[in-house]
Amino acid sequence: MKPHVTKGSVFDDLGFDVAEASNLKIRAALMHAIKQELEKQKLTQAKAAKLLGVAQPRMSDLKRGKIQLFTIDVLVNMLAKLGKPVSFIIDDSLAA
Repeated sequence: MKPHVTKGSVFDDLGFDVAEASNLKIRAALMHAIKQELEKQKLTQAKAAKLLGVAQPRMSDLKRGKIQLFTIDVLVNMLAKLGKPVSFIIDDSLAA
């Protein structure tokens, strides 16, 4: 079997265009941060849903990694409600 050489991330490897891969990487990182914070605060899905102002099945979607169901805006707002503000760094060297 021939070894696979990665292009940098699973989204790149799956052939998403640069813009979509970037969007997916950001959403994946935000979802991961939310999951970590929920575990840290030991919140059940029901308690987390109430705190975040969403239905419990929405929390299940998040925990199950259904990335296509969440926008960056929604994820940033969830983190803010969990007391974890988000900031971004735009790396100009990547654009060159």
